Amino acid sequence: MRALDIEGAWVLEPKAFPDERGSFHEWYRGAEFREATGYDLDLAQANCSVSRRGVVRGVHFADVPPGQAKYVTCVRGAVLDVVIDLRVGSPDFGRWQAVRLDDDTRHAVFLAEGLGHAFMALSDDATVVYLCSTGYAPEREHGVHALDPDLGIEWPEGIAPVLSPKDAAAPSLAEARRTGLLPSYDACRAHYERLRG
Repeated sequence: MRALDIEGAWVLEPKAFPDERGSFHEWYRGAEFREATGYDLDLAQANCSVSRRGVVRGVHFADVPPGQAKYVTCVRGAVLDVVIDLRVGSPDFGRWQAVRLDDDTRHAVFLAEGLGHAFMALSDDATVVYLCSTGYAPEREHGVHALDPDLGIEWPEGIAPVLSPKDAAAPSLAEARRTGLLPSYDACRAHYERLRG
């Protein structure tokens, strides 16, 4: 696992073993995960989404604590996966980083609690699976508009973004900050330390 430029985010770049039957790779190893992040991934829920080309899901995040860490990979097709630092007080606040996840490289992204997550499907039937540290709780789940110019996410040119009504109605980054919706950097760091024991 390699750390991304945003604190609390990593990318797994596994070695795949192809042969005449297909291929095999390990997309999660507990010991390597712990070595990289300093704690174990508590699995509470596993999700699978299938999206047509252009669909944008996110930017999603959850209240911290407990937050919701995610370990994400694309098992069919390709997506542009984006991690956004939404932690108020973070030196990287408002910064984002994108990683292409696809069924060729088999890369995966882990993002800690308090970070925002979004992706755009680059192919039809883009199938994304993600492991979550906590279950879905609507009262703790929030969003920021993925096309907010203040975020400035560079979505691929030539692909029209398709958002759900809920994501299209999400507040801007400035509005989410002004209304106290965003997690605090200090609360997130304290939560990470508790997880590290």
